[in-house]
Amino acid sequence: MKTDELSDLCDANSRDLKLKGFKVYEIESSVSRAPTYNRRDYYKVCILNANCIIHYADRSIEFEGPTLFFANPHIPYSAQLLAPKQTGYACLFTEGFLAVNERSESLQESPLFKIGGTPAFTLNSDQAEFISTIFRKMLEEGDTDYIYKNDLIRNYINLIIHEALKMQPSANYVKHKNASSRITSMFLELLERQFPIESMDRPLRLKTAQDYANNLSVHVNHLNRSVREITGKPTTSHIADRIISEAKALLQHTDWSIAEIAYALGFEYPTYFNNYFKRITGTVPRSLRVKVV
Repeated sequence: MKTDELSDLCDANSRDLKLKGFKVYEIESSVSRAPTYNRRDYYKVCILNANCIIHYADRSIEFEGPTLFFANPHIPYSAQLLAPKQTGYACLFTEGFLAVNERSESLQESPLFKIGGTPAFTLNSDQAEFISTIFRKMLEEGDTDYIYKNDLIRNYINLIIHEALKMQPSANYVKHKNASSRITSMFLELLERQFPIESMDRPLRLKTAQDYANNLSVHVNHLNRSVREITGKPTTSHIADRIISEAKALLQHTDWSIAEIAYALGFEYPTYFNNYFKRITGTVPRSLRVKVV
């Protein structure tokens, strides 16, 4: 194969993937070109045996050796290989395939898939062998006629997810059960639902703490107190961080003009966006656009 496997190469089988809800395949490819960003329709979990840099949203993470990576179709990503060849396994799946009931937690809220979470893990030899074995079992089951095959594949995917969750610091999973926690959780979920910005025809709708308070039917002061109590950060900081994160992704991964990006993010004039971006990041939007290869 002559392209980066992290850029999904399953277009030829997309109809089959949509029908089944999942696809498992083995990775064996060589470096041929710089990766390009593309909005994807499917979640992805893969194990890579390669030296590579994963560009995820506005971050870049370098890995050597076996790496477990989780990709969210709502967050831009690509990979730059630093070695002649990569091998491994991957599984593409829809959220509907994995979530078999309405009580299932949204994948976008998972620490592995959400913005700001940890999408990639360096594995030791034992972890790599265990995860690879799970992928091999999925490959074996993929072509069988076993009537409960989908349930089995789901279990394998969930097993990989839980193995990764065990690698996360326990502090990431403290769950608060009071009213402030519930309001904060609803705010963060509503904030994340505003993204990604896919089209200039659908610009960012909620931009202020008051906008979110109105949508959650709470007083803005109550929202601000709850969010600060639970997260230690004001509501406006969460909104600004998410807008800036999306701005960086659009600047680095699209050919939209800065004026178009400003409009898509809810700014009436590009100068407002430039000033906002510079105030928070210390640099101007154009500086990120210049860095695009």
